[in-house]
Amino acid sequence: MHAEPTILSMARNPMLIPKDGHPRHYVKEWRLKSGLTQEQLAGRTPFSPGAISQLETGRTAYTQPMLEALSHALGVKTGDLISRNPYAEGDVVELFNDLPDDKKRIAIGMLKSLKTA
Repeated sequence: MHAEPTILSMARNPMLIPKDGHPRHYVKEWRLKSGLTQEQLAGRTPFSPGAISQLETGRTAYTQPMLEALSHALGVKTGDLISRNPYAEGDVVELFNDLPDDKKRIAIGMLKSLKTA
């Protein structure tokens, strides 16, 4: 009989983090969307391809400086790496999020008009 890992054992050994849970970040998804390999992304950051692999597979946790360097290399906002899956939201949400605030208000008004038309 195989015992399920406990929270304490997972904290001691990050390799026990369940693979079926939601990711704690979307670094891999943003990297793939950018068309980069781990090696290419590493070339744009101070991190090795191995460090990026470990981050993407959950074997190591991210740090704020790491997220900032990766987001700069990927051309996305730092918060996007931990809050937005670029494949789940689609083009409309991505376009909207890239608009300046004054244009977002206009876009919302246009969408509301379309909804009632």
